[in-house]
Amino acid sequence: MVALPLLARLYVRKKDLPAIDRNQRPTFVTELELAVELMKWAKGWLDFVAAPLWVVADGAYAKSAFLKPLIGMGVVVVSRLRKDAALWTVPIARTGARGRPRKYGESRIALAKRAGQTRGWTTGTFELYGKATQKKYKTFEATWRPAGGVIRVVRVDESEGWVAFFCTDPSATVADILGLVADRSSLETCFRDCKEIVGAGQQQVCHLWASVGSFHMCLWTFTMTEAWAWNRSAEELVAHRSASPWDHKPRRPSHADKRRAWRRELLTNDIEAVLPVGTDSAKIHDLTERLLDLAA
Repeated sequence: MVALPLLARLYVRKKDLPAIDRNQRPTFVTELELAVELMKWAKGWLDFVAAPLWVVADGAYAKSAFLKPLIGMGVVVVSRLRKDAALWTVPIARTGARGRPRKYGESRIALAKRAGQTRGWTTGTFELYGKATQKKYKTFEATWRPAGGVIRVVRVDESEGWVAFFCTDPSATVADILGLVADRSSLETCFRDCKEIVGAGQQQVCHLWASVGSFHMCLWTFTMTEAWAWNRSAEELVAHRSASPWDHKPRRPSHADKRRAWRRELLTNDIEAVLPVGTDSAKIHDLTERLLDLAA
């Protein structure tokens, strides 16, 4: 799984807004509202895709202000569930009774108590982090007010203790949910590379909106580099590691490898464009390679 950054929103705490010049000061918007805005933008671009749109987020976004607008847009959300989440049973369909059907069940579900029960656990093998992984889990349907109805809950027994995840589509499989949770690691890798390799957030500019523009330039550079490298072989992208003889272990090309390979190709094209036609001097080519090694 590869994460490609396309659009970001700047969150400024309400108490920090007065310190920003009035001409540049943004309107206060919560992180959850910003996330919903981003998802509306993404869905507008992806409406032509026949497949459903799924969103994976950390536990901080498992709140009604984020979940209900996305569910209303037909988006499926997977996230982490608090261990003390107020879950309820699924209501039993009433027959012959007047009034609207119940939305939430009558009995409270305690995740901690269910996790402590020895019965009900199942062991399965799932494709996680690029390899077959065995997990011990329990899964069931429940109702939850932040999601406005029925959700699918998956509790996983880990070495450091159990964790719980949920999906707003109760028909989702355990493989769907755990696979998406594992794929979320690509976001963390993307954040790290954008900051450490591309330098997002390190720009020294004069005002707030210049900072926002600089940040997006870094994000687009990251995505364009990944797009350039998409159909290129690993051997092509890591062919110039000779300057690091200790780095001989075969591995998947990193974003830094892709960035160096593209920079080298661009510089090669620029140099070849100014050389006289038919130039085939060994010294010139040797000097060019040395310069490319220094620059890229």
